[in-house]
Amino acid sequence: MSTLIFQIHIKQWDKSQRSPQQQAEREAMGSRFIIQGEPEFYILNKPCIIDLHHQTKSRPLKKAMLVDGSVKLERFIISEQDGHTVLKYQPENQPSHILGNLNDGWIQAKYQWRYAVEQGDKIFWQYEELTLNAACPSEHDAHYFLNNEPVQKYCAPEES
Repeated sequence: MSTLIFQIHIKQWDKSQRSPQQQAEREAMGSRFIIQGEPEFYILNKPCIIDLHHQTKSRPLKKAMLVDGSVKLERFIISEQDGHTVLKYQPENQPSHILGNLNDGWIQAKYQWRYAVEQGDKIFWQYEELTLNAACPSEHDAHYFLNNEPVQKYCAPEES
């Protein structure tokens, strides 16, 4: 049986951490890792693993079940269409668009954004880059993302 695997890597930084050296250090970080854990629940009638890797302060992962039976994970939507497991990207306050079919191989997608954080009496910008490695392989292999190349890479345009 196919297993849905969603490996998420989150990098966070604030305005004071935008020097060329710090940016190079973030870019040098990996975006593919050994898959940790086993399936813990089902999505779209398939066993599912959510494998979270991050360099962040405590930040909960955004997850939701949508009315049509699709699942939203951060800005990504996973759905079944005509017997295929489809990955979509939905920018903030915009309609979603299809990135690809996970039955054809794995997809790596990423986006960057910033948001205001209040700490004490101060408000500052928190910057974030989120990378999703999404796959639906027929067999679970902990080294799947390391041993295979993505069939598609997507980098969302920066939002204003």
